[in-house]
Amino acid sequence: TTPPPTASPTAAPTCLVSWTVNQWTGGFTAEVRATNRGSALTGWTLTWSFGAGQRVTNAWNAQVSQAGTAVTARNVAWNADLPPGGTVSFGVQGSYGTSNPPPTDFRLNGAACQTG
Repeated sequence: TTPPPTASPTAAPTCLVSWTVNQWTGGFTAEVRATNRGSALTGWTLTWSFGAGQRVTNAWNAQVSQAGTAVTARNVAWNADLPPGGTVSFGVQGSYGTSNPPPTDFRLNGAACQTG
């Protein structure tokens, strides 16, 4: 008889993201920190999704754009290199309506990230 197939091990996330928010009625700022747990990157893109209609209105230390609920942050010239174990930090300012839950589905250069 043939043994049953075994489940493939789940790959460890290639990054760890923290989202530290300071909010007031209708607005917020957030510090975003992404730690690279994979191989060295020369140029990075961090994406995430908002779930409650939040809008990014300003950013620093990254080029940030938004289309609907999808947000994309890209490196600037001086922080493009992200070595293994290295961390990049940038900030966003935004607005929200009735609630401001944390974003979901963080991805660094397309690979899923752990949040914490």
